[in-house]
This record gives sequence, structure tokens and C-alpha cells, in this order.
Amino acid sequence: MPTEKEKMIAGELYRPGDPQLVAERQRAQELMRAYNQTIVGDPTRPGILKDLLGSGSETAAIRPAFQVDYGYNVFLGDGVFMNYGCVLLDVCPIRIGDRTEIGPLVQILAADHPRDAATRDAGLELGKPVSIGKNVWIGGGAIILPGVTIGEGAIVGASAVVTRDVAAQATVAGNPARPLVSARSSS
Repeated sequence: MPTEKEKMIAGELYRPGDPQLVAERQRAQELMRAYNQTIVGDPTRPGILKDLLGSGSETAAIRPAFQVDYGYNVFLGDGVFMNYGCVLLDVCPIRIGDRTEIGPLVQILAADHPRDAATRDAGLELGKPVSIGKNVWIGGGAIILPGVTIGEGAIVGASAVVTRDVAAQATVAGNPARPLVSARSSS
């Protein structure tokens, strides 16, 4: 029988009040509190991120305040940059490719909720993984919803709400985000 954590990571219905998951969220909160109290050049920063994230902390630049559910489901490529106030709800894996730049107040949400009220009333949740390719630029305040894949080299406009996959090299903006004709594609 799978554990609640195994079900959560697999994107199946799970119980978030499971004692193991509660303890892991508390651990993440302690690490976030410590990280979010640091400043640039603080020698404790790299170790805190290494303890918090699944991978990629060695070359990441993440400006506090930074929020996650668990942290261990966040996998960063080389040279990822996240500006102030990013939120990553990582109940399922969130993968961010090399040299991706993420603006302030961006939300990347792998956490989801059942559409059926009775299932929600039963205290069950679920998630869907999020994948962001290499060299993506995500503008400030954008929201990436559960299950979305953003292709390599794409641009997500500020305050966009990304509800569907974004093709490689595409530029999207708006709510819901839609492809734009850009100078990149019209030249």
C-alpha cells in the first residue's frame, strides 16, 4: 500500500494531514524561515537551499522571500534565477530548466484540488507536476497552474495565468495566457 507521500508525489489523491507530510512541511517552513532571514553573501544560504531543494541549489540565485510546500520536489537546472516573493507549491515535482529567469511574485502551482465537492469534503488533495524548459523567462506576477509544461526558450508575460502548455520559443500573455505574435516569430 503506498504512503500518503508516495500518492502525493504520483499525483494521486492523498491526505495532507498525514503526520509524515505535516512534519515535512514543518521542516520546510523552518528552512524557509532561516533562508528568508539571510542577505546576499550570507555563508549559510547555500547550505540551507541544499537542505531544502531537491536539486540545483548550487548555482541558483533565489531572492527571499521564497516559499515552498516541501522543497524536495523542486528541481532546478544550472543558473536558475528567481526574484523576490516566488511561491512554488511542490506537492508534485516542479522542474525548472537551466538559465530560466523568474520574475518577482511568480507562483508555480503543482498543488491542485479535486473538482468534486464530496472528495474535497473528505479532506483529499492531489497535484500535477509542472515542467519549465531551459532559457525560459517568466514575467513578474505570472501564475503557472498544475500540470503545465513550458517549452524551452518560451516567454511568459507579466501577470499571465498559464492554464495550458506553452510551446518552445512561444510568447504568451494574458488571463488565460494565449500565444502572442512577437518580433521573434515575425522576423
